[in-house]
Amino acid sequence: MNDFSELGLNRQLLNAIADLGYEEPTDIQKKAIPKILNGQHVIGVAPTGTGKTASYVLPILKKLNYAQGDNPRCVIFLPTHELVYQVHQNLSDLGKYTDLRFVKVFGGGGIKAQRQDLDSGCDIIIATPGRFMDLYSTGYINLKSVNTMVLDEADKMMDMGFMPQLNKILEIVPRKKQNLLFSATFHKNIEKLSEDFLDFPVKIEVKHQFKTVDTVDQYLYKVPNYGTKCNLLIKLLENEDLSRVLVFTRTKETAASLQKFLERKEVGEWSVIHANKGQNTRINAFNKFQEGSLRGIVATDVVARGIDISEVSHVINFEIPVMYSEYIHRIGRTGRAKKEGVSITFASPVEEFHVVKIETMIGKEIPLVVVPDDVEVCVTSKEEARNYAREIDRLKKKEDPTYKGAFHERKKGLVNNQVSKRNLRAYKFAGKRKNKKK
Repeated sequence: MNDFSELGLNRQLLNAIADLGYEEPTDIQKKAIPKILNGQHVIGVAPTGTGKTASYVLPILKKLNYAQGDNPRCVIFLPTHELVYQVHQNLSDLGKYTDLRFVKVFGGGGIKAQRQDLDSGCDIIIATPGRFMDLYSTGYINLKSVNTMVLDEADKMMDMGFMPQLNKILEIVPRKKQNLLFSATFHKNIEKLSEDFLDFPVKIEVKHQFKTVDTVDQYLYKVPNYGTKCNLLIKLLENEDLSRVLVFTRTKETAASLQKFLERKEVGEWSVIHANKGQNTRINAFNKFQEGSLRGIVATDVVARGIDISEVSHVINFEIPVMYSEYIHRIGRTGRAKKEGVSITFASPVEEFHVVKIETMIGKEIPLVVVPDDVEVCVTSKEEARNYAREIDRLKKKEDPTYKGAFHERKKGLVNNQVSKRNLRAYKFAGKRKNKKK
C-alpha cells in the first residue's frame, strides 16, 4: 500500500492528510491502520519520528466518525505535557474536517479550564495519567462510553513512574474495549504491561527498536572539556545552515547557563526548556520555534520526545545522555517526515565511555569529525580533570566490580616498580658477595 487511499480511510481524513502534504504512509502506518480498523488489539513498536501517532490517530478518527454524546469514547495516555499538546495538535490537524471534539488533560495546567472543557462534551481525551485520575476521582470524567484506549510512549511512562496510576486506570475503564499500546522500545517491563493490558494482541515492529532513522546524519566530536564545547558550539553556529537547532544537555543547570551564554554571544534568539519551566513558558517557546522566530532551544530530555517540528535542522548533544535510549529520541527530533537532518554529538573524555555503549546499541559507529583548528581549546582545570577521573572510575567499577580504580592501578604499578628495583639491588649485592668469596 503506497497511498493513504488504500488504507480504508474516509474522504474527510484523506483531505486533511493532503492538506498536511503527506504523500505516502510510513511503514508503521501501513501495518497498524488496517489492524486497528479491524478492531484488533495492537502493540506498535517503532523508532521516534516514524509516524507512530498518525498510525493510531487516523483509524480512531475514522471509527468515531462524528461527535456523539457528552462522554469520551476514546482516551489516549501520554507521559508529558508536551506530548499531550503534540497529539492534541495531530488530532486537530487530521480531524479538521470532522466535528469530533478533543480535550487535553494534564498536570500543571489550569484544572478549572479543563473541567469546563470536559463539561462541554468530548469524544477523545488526551491525558497524562496523574491529572486524569484527579479529574476522574472528582466526577468530571465518565468512562461508560469508552471503547478505545491508547497508551503511547509506554516505555517513557514506565521510566517516569506512572505504573501505579496506570494500574488504577486499568481497573476503572470498561473491560470491553479496543486497547492499543505504542512504544519506541519493547523491553521486559513493557512486555509485562502488554500482558496485563492486552488480550491476544497483534505485535507490529518496524525496524530494530534501537536503530536510528536513516534520514539523520550523525557526527561525533571528541572535546576535552566544557569550555572547548562552548567554543565549538559557537563555531558551528557561524554556519547559517544551522537554522533551527535543538541543543540537549543532561541537567537543567547546564541548560540554563548555556542558553544565557548563547544569548551573550549573539548567535540568534534562544530559549531554554527544562522541568522547572512552567507550561506556558514551554508552549510559548515551542510556538516561537515552530514559527522560526527562535533559532534554537536548549533543553533537557524533558522534550526529547515532546516536540514534533518537521523543520528542525540540527540536533546537538552538548552532553551525552546516560540513559542510552534517550540518544535515539533526541536525534529523532530532526529528520522527521522523511526530511533530512543532522545530529552532532560532543563527547568529553568521560563521555567517550558512553559513546561506545551507544554505538553498540545502534549497531554502527558514529563518524568522528576533527575539531576545527580555529576553535580555541581550553585548558582542562585540575577540578574538571579530577571529576572526569572519578566518574571514569565509577563507570568502570559499575561494569567490573573487581576494578580497584585508577589510583590503585597507579599505586600497584609504583609498588611493582619499587619491588623490581629492590630485587635488582639484591641481585647485584649477591653477585658482589659471590665474587669476594672467590
